Amino acid sequence: MNKIALIARSEYLRRVRSKTFILTTLLAPLLALAVVVLPVLMAAVTEGDTVRTIHIVDGTGQVRDALEEALPETYVVQRRTATPLDSLRAEVLDGRLDGYFVIPDGVLEGRAEATYYSRGGGGLAQQGTLRSAYQSVVRETRIRAAGADDLVLALLDARASLDTVTLSEEGDAAGGVIASSVVAYVLGLLIYVAVLLYGVMVMRGVIEEKSNRIVEVIASSARPFELMMGKVLGIGAMGLTQLVAWSVLMLAMSAAAGPVLALVLSPEVATTPGVNLPEGVDAADLPFDPNDLPAMLGSLLSPGLLLGFVGFFLGGYLLFSSLFAAVGSAVDQESDAQSLQLPIMMPIILPVFFLPAVLTEPDSAFSVFLSIFPFSSPILMVVRMAATTVPAWQVLLSFALLVATFVGMIALAARIYRVGILMYGKKATLRDLWRWVRTA
Repeated sequence: MNKIALIARSEYLRRVRSKTFILTTLLAPLLALAVVVLPVLMAAVTEGDTVRTIHIVDGTGQVRDALEEALPETYVVQRRTATPLDSLRAEVLDGRLDGYFVIPDGVLEGRAEATYYSRGGGGLAQQGTLRSAYQSVVRETRIRAAGADDLVLALLDARASLDTVTLSEEGDAAGGVIASSVVAYVLGLLIYVAVLLYGVMVMRGVIEEKSNRIVEVIASSARPFELMMGKVLGIGAMGLTQLVAWSVLMLAMSAAAGPVLALVLSPEVATTPGVNLPEGVDAADLPFDPNDLPAMLGSLLSPGLLLGFVGFFLGGYLLFSSLFAAVGSAVDQESDAQSLQLPIMMPIILPVFFLPAVLTEPDSAFSVFLSIFPFSSPILMVVRMAATTVPAWQVLLSFALLVATFVGMIALAARIYRVGILMYGKKATLRDLWRWVRTA
């Protein structure tokens, strides 16, 4: 058997059989789904059983009754005679009152601003509820004062929704812009994490073998280039296996989570007592029906996108992992590799900062350049492919440049690896690496 294939097979089997690989493969999708689903459930389903006692000081004489009616039932508004503000402040501080509004004269004309006083702020949910109720009441009072009737108010309150449909040869997808942006963001971050994670894994493996002097034994039967490529390909195959497993598990769990999200977010249950959407969100404005989540993911994850994801992940991984292997060969312990990692990690990290710009304008000249440039294309070309329709020539050109860059970098890394793998006792510098490249 070819020595590279033999080393790659050994690396692959040793890692996929480990308990760490099995646990991370099974638990990572569950954790990722929990991070996405649990905040939605917690924000959407609110118990609303905390009763708060408040007071309203209304200097306008027109807001108090409407505001009391607009607040949720969990807010009990005390009706009392005029109470000094100092007394209200004392009641809040000693816990007899949860808070109080001060609405000065001139609010309806825009000459003053109201204030709500409480102890501890009450959190974002309470602030959003109070602000929404107050603003709607003041807005309606101002409109009525201008002579508008109930019909005008109803027209102003009526929502004007806009649906978006993405057209493609495979079919039309409703809500596709938002959904495709989310998919693009997730795929871009997934490649970023995978390339960085598995690249560092290659470097640590080289350092471990070098520090244990195992590499000296292996080097007697295989050339340094074969050792490096075998390790890179073996860990890459393990990473691809893990990504495929994660994708299958995520799709399966998304199918299971869809009905749960639908139960919480669907318009039919949005009006159920005790079930509320986050402040300012209406069920009719949701970009998609959670019941359709699996079908939507299936339409967005087209065969071309999946093929591009695999191809650019492998290209990016091979490009950077070979450089990580070279860095690992140049040091005796991981702490010595920090300064040498920076030139490799920067091209991996920087595309993440440009990701929002590419999502906002995926067809701009800047986005096209970043998706073709070899050191950013593994992440940003996949993002563009998920967010918009990318011409085939751009995809092919980007992949060809990525492969050409990988060939050049693997030759450079092999020269460093050939010298560094048997060097001990000295902390290498970037100048040393450059000298090895020239002399090896």
